[in-house]
Amino acid sequence: MRRLTTLLIAGCLPLPAPAQDAASEATRTAQAELAGRLPLDDPRDEANATRGKLAEIPGGVITGKDGAVIWDRRPYAFLEAREAPDTVNPSLWRQARLNAVHGLFEVVPGKIWQLRGYDISVMTVIHGRTGWIVVDPLLSEEAAAASWKLFADTIEAKEGRRPIKAIIFSHSHSDHFGGVGGIVTPEQVARQNIRIIAPHGFSEEATSENVLAGAAMGRRALYMFGAILPPGPRGQVDTGLGPKLSSGTIGYMEPTETVGAEGGTLTIDGLAFDFLDAGGTEAPSEFVFYIPAYKTLHTTEVVTHNLHNILTLRGAQVRDALRWSKLIDAMLLKWGGVAEVTLASHHWPTWGADEVRALLANQRDAYRYVHDRTLFLANRGATLHELADATVEAPVQASDFSTRGYYGTLNHDMKAVYQRYFGWWDGNPANFNPLPPEQSAPKYVALAGGADKLLAAGRAAIASGDYRWAAELLNKLVFAEPGNRAARDALASAYDQLGYQAESGAWRNYYLAAAASLRGNAVEAATRNGQSRSFVSAIPTAVFFDALATRFDAAKGAALNGTFQFILPDSRESVAVVVGGGVEFPRHGVTDPAPTATITINRKTLDDVMLGQAQFPALMQSGAIRIEGDRMAFLSWFALHPPADPRFNIVVP
Repeated sequence: MRRLTTLLIAGCLPLPAPAQDAASEATRTAQAELAGRLPLDDPRDEANATRGKLAEIPGGVITGKDGAVIWDRRPYAFLEAREAPDTVNPSLWRQARLNAVHGLFEVVPGKIWQLRGYDISVMTVIHGRTGWIVVDPLLSEEAAAASWKLFADTIEAKEGRRPIKAIIFSHSHSDHFGGVGGIVTPEQVARQNIRIIAPHGFSEEATSENVLAGAAMGRRALYMFGAILPPGPRGQVDTGLGPKLSSGTIGYMEPTETVGAEGGTLTIDGLAFDFLDAGGTEAPSEFVFYIPAYKTLHTTEVVTHNLHNILTLRGAQVRDALRWSKLIDAMLLKWGGVAEVTLASHHWPTWGADEVRALLANQRDAYRYVHDRTLFLANRGATLHELADATVEAPVQASDFSTRGYYGTLNHDMKAVYQRYFGWWDGNPANFNPLPPEQSAPKYVALAGGADKLLAAGRAAIASGDYRWAAELLNKLVFAEPGNRAARDALASAYDQLGYQAESGAWRNYYLAAAASLRGNAVEAATRNGQSRSFVSAIPTAVFFDALATRFDAAKGAALNGTFQFILPDSRESVAVVVGGGVEFPRHGVTDPAPTATITINRKTLDDVMLGQAQFPALMQSGAIRIEGDRMAFLSWFALHPPADPRFNIVVP
């Protein structure tokens, strides 16, 4: 288990953190090789990314009501240079410059607009018969509000004010619904009968995805999105999928209606929308849709201008690459001959029927290649790491930038497909139950002849440009001797070069954030995202208690037995928590006839606890919680739920 210490080890790191490395000769050579074989000067994406621009937020600066900066593109002025520095993969540089274009864009004249570059995601506004239809109102309420103001100041200033008639949540990831409170209030939705339309299963998936594993996902996300890196040619440049995550308030509103698994047509403010279910591809709850009147296909996050993740670096359930490819083919068959423009929840649109068909076909082939090559090699004995390392990029990736690994990668996606079918084990019994890193690392150091020899071998690998091997060697030394400054610096140097060479924004961020952590100069996380009360209140009570059970300290609570009955008067729910044998099992909707203790508490009060606005001991003293039965047993049980420390170490023990 990782020791929950700060990244700076007290007493072990007395020297100032060393400076970040420059690009090595091996890195410069790798960058030049890639630049030489890709058509980086192809102007079509830049033309599409800038097409129809009408206005922008000055400086790309968005602040909250308290004056806190939510979004600021000024530190990214370095991206104005056309030529990539040698510390950034030239293909990723191209993608970052395209994602950096921000403003309000007209997609279909007088009918469809997009707000791009003010979050990792994109907000789309559609002209209905009597008002506006908004698709995916970004991650944070502050970013959404500023983007909507830009739209209103620019478009409504000419056309007159029109009401929002409907909001479409394309799928269950929070960067596509979290900002909804920035453009409408719950009172408006109720008073004006605003339709909120989402795919089936949305409510449960949207509010529970990160609850059970939220601490670990959140910690890894800081690395994946580069939130602990400063912007710059040697720091955070882009995520590949979009510039970065906005920081602000993540909200939630319950859909007023959902589209079933069968898809079908809905008329929304006078416009026909043809929906196709996409659940189980990029998100467990998702759809795509076509607007016949505007000959426009919205591919949500199923088709974007990069190869997506089959398994994200932050962690998630493995996605289905085979279904993903088949869903894209279904879009191609259904709309490939009629759609004249396609747009998505990330990146820029594509115009022209032929270009739309090519985009869909190439994306389909990329995901099918990932899936089929994995199983082709696995069925011939290749293991997880072998098959990914042995596979060259798909032929389509050499000519179509939309299929390149700016976010997901061919390497990581193939490993994810392998995991989906075979799990984490490669079938070799030596790897079935290996020693954990903190136990095996000292043995490797001893086998190498001591720390000095292993350090010398790692430095030699760095000097030869073999950074992957250097990282493997030096990681052993760091885990054996986490206070070894020279080992940490050398490993950070290997991570620098791996990050510089990475075409994936997520890979780059993770490598460079790891290097910054090792040096002790990771910046304070730039994101200040907080879940709003609307979001927390929407988390199902059953999920809340399941998450609470994951905090149960089984080692200390092995001897505890009992049933703790929770009664939630305001939500009219009951949960019986059965404890015994080191296991805590919540039974939602069950009332135990003879509980050890009965705890009466409003669900709203539980929300206060989840938001950090109240603590159980104080609530008990105030009478906000009523306990009947064995009060001491309840207190003993409650004490066995320590919160997880979200600052746990990743790159050191």
